Amino acid sequence: MTEETAGFSRRFSINRRFLNVTDVLVTCINKRDRNSEHEGITHLGNPDADNGGWRWPREDVIASIEAKINTFYTMVNGNRGDIGVINGPNGKYVRTYADGKWNDNLLALPECS
Repeated sequence: MTEETAGFSRRFSINRRFLNVTDVLVTCINKRDRNSEHEGITHLGNPDADNGGWRWPREDVIASIEAKINTFYTMVNGNRGDIGVINGPNGKYVRTYADGKWNDNLLALPECS
């Protein structure tokens, strides 16, 4: 486990256990170019959420995670992938962390309408 992933795991555990945060399921994404494996995610959402659905810009999801207001996750083939913030060479982006490693579960989600 790298220092980056260890920090994510600790922050997530602290958020869920000690803070009153909302755990939010993400079921869809939008990308600038849907067919590109490298284009960034612009929006995350869940059209079937109890509150009538939602779709947020990536920047708002990042701000919510960093402010410890919400945690976000995906469910792919019955496996939970927690969404974390990564500081990349082109700025911050979101990525899932499941089974002890960072992965691209978000990119496998369908397009939000």
